[in-house]
Amino acid sequence: MSQLRVIRQWAEVPAFETEEEEAAFWAEATLDARLMNASLHRADTRESISVTLRFDPRMLARLKRLARSRYLNYQSMLKQWLAERLEREMRE
Repeated sequence: MSQLRVIRQWAEVPAFETEEEEAAFWAEATLDARLMNASLHRADTRESISVTLRFDPRMLARLKRLARSRYLNYQSMLKQWLAERLEREMRE
């Protein structure tokens, strides 16, 4: 198994013509944790509203483990997932 190419600057990400082309690129590349965190912090500077969600403790532990493996905090990862799903739902 080959090692993923680490993207350290947004300029290293090409413009994609198709989703397949983008998927192929990201199958071989990953974002540097510092680049990802910097991007998330910028997104969090907008006005936001706090909400409360209740999770099964085991599910929350799994979410936190997964987020840590991606160098994210679990709240940011959940916000990212919700934003992606909302975009998909709005397109349909």
